[in-house]
Amino acid sequence: MGYVDLHIHTTASDGIMSPSEVVRYAKSKGLQAIAITDHDTIDGVSEGLKEGEKIGLEVIPAIEISVQYDHGSMHLLGYFIDIHHPLLNEKLKELQKARAERNPKMIEKLNQLGIPITYEEVLRASGSGQVGRPHFAQVLVEKRYVGSFQEAFERYLKKGAPAYVDKFRFTSQEAIKFITEANGVTVLGHPNTLGLNGPIELEQLIMNLIREGLKGIEVYYPEHSPSETVQYKSIAERYGLVITGGTDYHGIEKNGIDLGIGRGDMRLSYSMVESLKKARNSSEQSGG
Repeated sequence: MGYVDLHIHTTASDGIMSPSEVVRYAKSKGLQAIAITDHDTIDGVSEGLKEGEKIGLEVIPAIEISVQYDHGSMHLLGYFIDIHHPLLNEKLKELQKARAERNPKMIEKLNQLGIPITYEEVLRASGSGQVGRPHFAQVLVEKRYVGSFQEAFERYLKKGAPAYVDKFRFTSQEAIKFITEANGVTVLGHPNTLGLNGPIELEQLIMNLIREGLKGIEVYYPEHSPSETVQYKSIAERYGLVITGGTDYHGIEKNGIDLGIGRGDMRLSYSMVESLKKARNSSEQSGG
């Protein structure tokens, strides 16, 4: 069986390739399956599914949701979601509305800091996708107010920085509920961004998330250290959670991470997709 990549972004959120381009690129890399996991949106999934059918690549309908969390950042991945499910679509509309209200406030803050960028410029940077902080960063780099994406976030856009505006987020319980309602399998994305103090805190958090309906952990991820990978795998096995992985691919120009292989050493087995399917089927049978 071939290899897979279960964490990929497209122009529907903050990636640089369209869904069709990503699917074709994955096929050219010899992958057997990918998941399109755009931030808070499923707008790119239909196009990706269609292209996948056309060229013979399995495309998993998925999403990445940022949820309320006090320490670092918590992202939940939902796999095999029904993209036509009414509750899912209703909740995603709430997130889009919150984004739309947040972006002009960030423009206003940047303007007050003496950086005269416009919302139209940020909108152009997003192409046809939803506007997010990476598009603000892109404009700041292009107009030479900063030298890099990292500097844009450090100086202006990260949490606590002068142009940052907090956004509405669902709780983990709410997000898991609507992912599950849409027949999806919820996986905790890249646990290394949670900002926790050691394995005991992480294990406690994961136990709480399991009670809310969590089914898996993203164990394999380019930014996980070898020791973190071992730790997350051990927790997943201990609690019978699905083990997944992915590159968080946005486009190779962005951070040197390539689709399917990360920084060159990632090879993820198709058995991950089979485990997700098993989790989805057992959830459907139990009415969850």
